[in-house]
Amino acid sequence: MTSRTSNIVAVIQARMGSTRLPGKVMEELAGRPMLVRVIDRTGRARTLDDVVVATTRRPEDDAVVKVCLERKRLFFRGSEEDVLDRYYRAALMSGAEVVVRITSDCPLIGPDIIDRVVNEFLSAGADYVSNTLKRTFPRGLDVEVFTFSALERAWEEDDNPSRREHVTQYIQHHPERFKLHNVANATDYSHMRWTVDTSEDIAFVRRIYDYFRNDTFHWTEVLGLLRSHPDWLDINRHVRQKPVR
Repeated sequence: MTSRTSNIVAVIQARMGSTRLPGKVMEELAGRPMLVRVIDRTGRARTLDDVVVATTRRPEDDAVVKVCLERKRLFFRGSEEDVLDRYYRAALMSGAEVVVRITSDCPLIGPDIIDRVVNEFLSAGADYVSNTLKRTFPRGLDVEVFTFSALERAWEEDDNPSRREHVTQYIQHHPERFKLHNVANATDYSHMRWTVDTSEDIAFVRRIYDYFRNDTFHWTEVLGLLRSHPDWLDINRHVRQKPVR
């Protein structure tokens, strides 16, 4: 079992490049860029020792670095395509013993969900714990937690460029090498799409932020809001997630 004294670091991958919605991390949500909302909500998780933003060396990602400097958050600049290498080096730089993977297209990410997945990781004695192996949470509340040693092993052994783009695919597809554990919600909300990949997605999330006007709301408050406004789910219901190659 990994002890609580381990250095637990969230690494948020963020870049300006996006095939479906370029510059989406800077889309405004209630007056602040989406990236700021993700950083601030992630930073409220009580189990984290630090938060690092992993971006690329491309000039356009100077905008990401500017946000990190303004929020006084660590950042690392690495490969655009080899995201696994970017994660590994960001984790190495921060001295992470446990890595929490968060993506910058999840502006509704819940600090309490991060804490739940981290705590289950600490008690399960697993190499990798997430709430995505079998989805029961809305897409966009994704949290993955893994040991630095598991990340390092994937970084050393995975020779598939397409898989390295998605960081943890090697770990997920080798249950004989890594102990995996899934965190499930009591009610299945996996049909809901709260992530941002298209203009419809940002329109949906913007409705929620325009209602609350802050980023301190709980994800269950969003569920309650959607019960009152079920038509909002139609805004991006037709959007399909890009398949992992």
